[in-house]
Order: sequence, then C-alpha cells, then structure tokens
Amino acid sequence: MRRPFRKMHGLGNDFVIFDAREAPLEIDGATARALADRRTGIGCDQLILLEPSDAADVRMRIWNADGGEVEACGNAARCVALLLGGESTIETIGGIVRGAANGAAATIDMGAPRFGWDEIPLAYPLDTAAMPVAWEDLRGPAAVNVGNPHIVFFVPEARAVDLARLGPLIENDPLFPERVNVNVASLEDGAIRLRVWERGAGLTQACGTGACATAVAAIRRKLVRSPVKVRLPGGSLTIEWAPGGSVRMSGAATHVFAGEVEL
Repeated sequence: MRRPFRKMHGLGNDFVIFDAREAPLEIDGATARALADRRTGIGCDQLILLEPSDAADVRMRIWNADGGEVEACGNAARCVALLLGGESTIETIGGIVRGAANGAAATIDMGAPRFGWDEIPLAYPLDTAAMPVAWEDLRGPAAVNVGNPHIVFFVPEARAVDLARLGPLIENDPLFPERVNVNVASLEDGAIRLRVWERGAGLTQACGTGACATAVAAIRRKLVRSPVKVRLPGGSLTIEWAPGGSVRMSGAATHVFAGEVEL
C-alpha cells in the first residue's frame, strides 16, 4: 500500500506527516520507528498522523522516533496550522490547541500551562517552581506541563552542558513516571538561549513545547518579561504568557517536499 506524505520542519525539528482524514491509516510504534529511521526510512524526529475530529478541525497524533506516542508537539502544530491555513483548531492527546497561519509562520495557542506535581506528573509531591533535586551540576529545576511534561534548568551557559549524556539520565529518572523532556536554558540580553533533550527523540534542533515551558518557568521566576524570544539551535520562537492565561507560540514552519512511501 502506497501512501502520500509531506516532509515538514519547524526550525529543524522535522516531521513526516500523513493525512488520514479521508482514507484511514493504522500506525503503530514499529511503523513509526521504521519511517523515522534516517538511513532506512524517510527520516524524522516525529511522525504525525492527521485524522478526523469531532471536537476540532483535525486530530493530530504524534509518535517520537523511538515509536512512543506522545501528547503534544508545538513545532508540529505550527506545521499542521500552515497546512490547514487561516485559523484552525487541532485536537491532541494533550488537549485542543488553536492555530493561525501567517505566510510562512504560524501562531499556536497552547492553552494554559499546568504546575501541579501530579499534573507533570512527578512520582511524589514537590514544589514544581523550584524542585529540590539535582543531577550533577544541574540543580533546582522547574517543572511545567504544556501538553507534555518538561523540566527546565537555568544555567550560566546552555551550550556548555553535556546534554547528550545527562538528558537520557534525567528523562528516564524514576521521579518521572511518564519520562520527561529536559531543557537547559541561559539568559541573553532579555532573551533565552535553549537546548532540549526531547523525550523519545534525543537532542533536537528545536522543541516548541520546550520553548513554551522554559519561557513560562522564566516568567514565573521573574527572569524575563513576556513576550520573550527563545533562541534554539534551529532558530527562534516568540513566546507570550501571563499568569493565569494561555501560552502563545509564534515561529516559522517549512514544507520541504511531498512524496509517497510503501507501507
């Protein structure tokens, strides 16, 4: 069976997107892993399946490169908003988000962040604004759920952290029963420099939900003001948030090519 797909990326965080709104398509973890493989498949950080939704314009399902299905992906949401055009609503496991396409960019309303220890979730109660835990020199992180779980460390220089080594240790720590995305951030002239170890995908060029979680954590600590620019290896996003409100993320989304693949 041959199925068409689109290859897109948000600041280098890349996706293979299948549209199954009219012709149903079954995807499992093994299929997602095979398609995500950069040597023997198409290659991507996440595989995206678009399905009909009773609650929104489209339902977006997301599999990481390791085959695990996850709740949310901000960069993928921008790509889907660009495909849909205009204003749209996108249903995810993590909730419904609202998108607005604008040329080669899109803005996504990610909804309100969650801070309860059981909403992250953590294995036991902790203050999620400044957690009394450490992994080597990474200490006192914040935890935020923006559709998926994130832990955020503020460090003097994000680029100096050996995230390739520490990321998987923190991701799989028993403190996080559903694993966690790991963010290391430093401040630069009112902006944020960010690197992300993404749960199930590893080091990525960009992580939209990571940028949202990190900006929210920084605003909570009064380190920056909204809106704030978040600089990732693949480019920059602008994040807006006020306590009690929704998180809005704006940035580029890019269509790379369309093709067909034998499933």
